[in-house]
Amino acid sequence: MQCEQRVPMPGLCRVPGDLVAINNSSPHVIAYGPEATMVDGLLAGEAAVMRTAVLHTCAEQHVSINDVVVGARSVVITHPRDNAEVVRALLSSIDVSGAMKISPVAAPSVTLAVDYSGPDLDYVAQQCGLTSQEVVALHSGAKYVVEFCGFSPGFAYLTGLPAVLHLPRRATPRPRVPRGAVAIAAQYSAVYPRESPGGWHLLGVTDHELWNMTREQPATLTPGTIVSFEHIT
Repeated sequence: MQCEQRVPMPGLCRVPGDLVAINNSSPHVIAYGPEATMVDGLLAGEAAVMRTAVLHTCAEQHVSINDVVVGARSVVITHPRDNAEVVRALLSSIDVSGAMKISPVAAPSVTLAVDYSGPDLDYVAQQCGLTSQEVVALHSGAKYVVEFCGFSPGFAYLTGLPAVLHLPRRATPRPRVPRGAVAIAAQYSAVYPRESPGGWHLLGVTDHELWNMTREQPATLTPGTIVSFEHIT
């Protein structure tokens, strides 16, 4: 990967969950100010793996960094100002395809019990040419991985949704989506950690607490976490 000395324009940010982007460019390292560096141009599913590779490689090489923040197609690493060149050189040496093989620690896993009685279940089934029972079986039978977090605290974008269930977001978002709503949009599934507006299709609800500021780790779902949904009746 090559290091570029530039800062992306704010207006060029992607909107995850609306588009399935195809990226034909190779990853590149960008100086993102004096105390941050971005690895951009990653393919779908690579960002969470890159985060693991960065943490592993920095620890192995004793390179000091502060945090690694995952996006849909990018990773931002914050670091001490005087460590910038070392971090950027290290990032430029990481091979993304090789990073897919790095597993320094076992990934955490979470199983969420779901009552599949969401208001959009029948609509999703109709749009996908399936029965409601088939939608539930497909969604609950898949294994998901947290690719990145965003939108609101504790909101995780999960990859692994079966392709037959890929649908655009709702044309009209709801002003209120309940806490624990299990939803899908584009290639992602997600769970709303708190009541909020939302435009995803609601399949069901879980009572699992996904965000709690009193815990040492407030978010239940963090990048790289493996997630399963269990159908309850």
